Amino acid sequence: MNLSGCCVLITGASQGLGFEIAKHFVSEGARVMICARDVSNLLSAKNELLKIAVNDAQVFSLTADISKKDDVERLVSESISRMGKLDVLVANAGIYGPKGCIEETDWEEWSAAIDINLKGTVLQCRSVIPYFKKQGSGKIIILSGGGATKPMPFLSAYAASKAGVVRFAETLAEEVSEYHIDVNTIAPGSLNTRLLGEILEAGPQKVGEKFYASALQQQENGGTAFSIPVSLCSFLASSKSNGITGKLLSALWDPWSKLPELIDELKRSDIYTLRRIIPSDRNKSWDEML
Repeated sequence: MNLSGCCVLITGASQGLGFEIAKHFVSEGARVMICARDVSNLLSAKNELLKIAVNDAQVFSLTADISKKDDVERLVSESISRMGKLDVLVANAGIYGPKGCIEETDWEEWSAAIDINLKGTVLQCRSVIPYFKKQGSGKIIILSGGGATKPMPFLSAYAASKAGVVRFAETLAEEVSEYHIDVNTIAPGSLNTRLLGEILEAGPQKVGEKFYASALQQQENGGTAFSIPVSLCSFLASSKSNGITGKLLSALWDPWSKLPELIDELKRSDIYTLRRIIPSDRNKSWDEML
């Protein structure tokens, strides 16, 4: 995707999908800043990335809590200073939050999930937008998930926050379109990460029999290969995706690599966005009952 020399900030990149995205970008010759809250995990991830750095690739790291405004502003400032510029933000950091019935979950934990997943994402975008506007370009890639498009009983903080970031991304995309800043969210698929481990550890009593059973099946079949969402991130970070903005793309199910061929139609369409379904969308004539 011609990412050599591209300067990328990836949050939540010490493990899981964030780390895999960083690995790919570094292997392509990009300059990458990774961040996480755990110092030890972050250092280990940085050392692993340095081993595969090729050509002009560089790796930087900084501990930060993306739910804290001062941390995020320092992270963005340091990223620009150390890498010399910033082209792409990959807002990957996120958590499941508390599991269980809403009336029984710890309110502080529920609120903390919103602070990290939703408000933390907004903070990251707020901090990079002034630089991207001045630069006249930029790419923002936000990790969403299944919680954005369907109910997730017993994981209400996660579902609400992920739906929120998608609508925020759609809104932001329109705010900054004149500055050639593309803002998109992606659904990476069912990945076997620490989040899956959390569901299995919580058990069916906390997350529900249906979701627990699907988690067991995912563990057994290996889940979605990391290479699939990583490839989508690479595409959205590259110039090949220029003009594609305000969309929620499924790494697994959408023909995203072909979208540049449909760019004019895509810009005029609400395809790959969150919208209310009305009766006529399902071939129902309920409106005639009024």
